[in-house]
Amino acid sequence: MNSEHFRYLAAMGITPWKLNTTHSSSPNEWESLQQAVIHCTACGLDKTRTQTVFGVGNHNAKLMVIGEAPGFYEDQKGEPFVGRAGQLLDAMLATIHLDRSTVYIANILKCRPPNNRDPLPEEVNRCTPFLAKQIAFIQPALLLAVGRIAAHFLLETKTSLGALRNKIHRYGQLNTPLIITYHPAYLLRNPRDKRKAFQDLQLIHRTLIELTT
Repeated sequence: MNSEHFRYLAAMGITPWKLNTTHSSSPNEWESLQQAVIHCTACGLDKTRTQTVFGVGNHNAKLMVIGEAPGFYEDQKGEPFVGRAGQLLDAMLATIHLDRSTVYIANILKCRPPNNRDPLPEEVNRCTPFLAKQIAFIQPALLLAVGRIAAHFLLETKTSLGALRNKIHRYGQLNTPLIITYHPAYLLRNPRDKRKAFQDLQLIHRTLIELTT
C-alpha cells in the first residue's frame, strides 16, 4: 500500500496498519473495517448506492477472489456476485471443488458505480485501502483477480487481460501468488472464452495444491 492510500485511510478516520506475516488481526478490527466501509463517503458513490458491499466468505480462505465493483443485484443484496455473473462464478469455483464457504470474495470498489460504469481512478484510489486491509487480514495463499479492472489495479499495469492470464503473478509485500482470469460477466457475453477460463481454473487448482500441501 502506498503513501497516498495511507493518507486516504487517515482522512476516513482509519488508523493505518502494519503488515503482519501471521493472522494476528482481531475480529474487532474486522468489524471496525466493516463499519468504516458502511459509513464511507470518500468518493461520492455513497450518494447513489443502496448499500455497501463489503465481501463474503471464509476468513481463513486459501483463495481470495477479487472482482471489480458491485452491480445492480449486489447493490440490492449487499453481497458480491449474486446475479447471473455470480451464478457463473459459483459454477466456476465448483469445477475446482470450491464454493463461497471455502473462499473469500470481495471487490475493488465497495459501492456500485451508477449504471454499472467502469470505476473512476479517484474512486479506486479512495476505496482500495479497504481491500488492502481485507487481504492483509485474510492472508490467502492465492489471489484470483477476475476482470480487467481488478487485474490492472493489483498488478499496477495496463497490459491486456489476455496477456496476463494463465500465468502466476505476485502481489504485495508478501509476494502473494496472483492469477488473472476473465470476469464472469464478460464470459456471459463471450462464451467462446470459457475454455480459456477453464484453463485458468486448472492453473488455480494446481497452484492451490502446491501451496497448501
